[in-house]
Amino acid sequence: MSGRLPDPARVDPIEAHVAELAAVLRGTDRAKSRMLAELREGLLDAATELAPGRGSDAEATREAAREAVRLFGSVAELAPGFQRELTIVQARHTSRRILLLAPLLLPCWYVLAGAGPTAHRLPYAAQVLLAHLGGTAAATALLAAAFLAATGPLARRLTTPDLLPTLVAWTGTTAAVALALSAFTLTIASLLTASWPLCALAGAVALVFHAKIAASARACRECARLPATA
Repeated sequence: MSGRLPDPARVDPIEAHVAELAAVLRGTDRAKSRMLAELREGLLDAATELAPGRGSDAEATREAAREAVRLFGSVAELAPGFQRELTIVQARHTSRRILLLAPLLLPCWYVLAGAGPTAHRLPYAAQVLLAHLGGTAAATALLAAAFLAATGPLARRLTTPDLLPTLVAWTGTTAAVALALSAFTLTIASLLTASWPLCALAGAVALVFHAKIAASARACRECARLPATA
């Protein structure tokens, strides 16, 4: 590997511009790739329209591409708008994950707390704690549903608040903590009940859900904190 820097005269201005913008943006891979592909397509179309009259050699093509980049705007000009859209996409992704996963703690609690003979039920203290944690998870799911509504069709009529992605991130963190505490409680309770296999399985499921929501909430918080400037 030579380690030599590429010749600036041979670098594609459009690809360089897209790569520079990609380096400062944060968001889901699918949404980010789609937005950058649309930008690249727009730049290529603009460069094609600007190319006539500049000649047909490689330098004339690069000059048309550089002009297209100038017309579209610098990274510092484009990044705020792109990042805002990516942040909303990430917030919706996190909200959907909370809405789908957090409420699943409730049926686990119901089965372990009330089903079967007394010997197979959870200790009373564990039942009380899991009931509160289940209520917390249900509340975060309701908030997630409200966030999805606020950033969906309703957003066409109302401006999405700037703090909403941060609120989604903290809601996800709350749900993740509730699931982590539930996993810990179920693991300890599995040592005190005859239905320990089911209890241990529910704890493992809660831990997996915790990891998924926590990762999404962390990504959402990172997006919300970005100033979106070059």
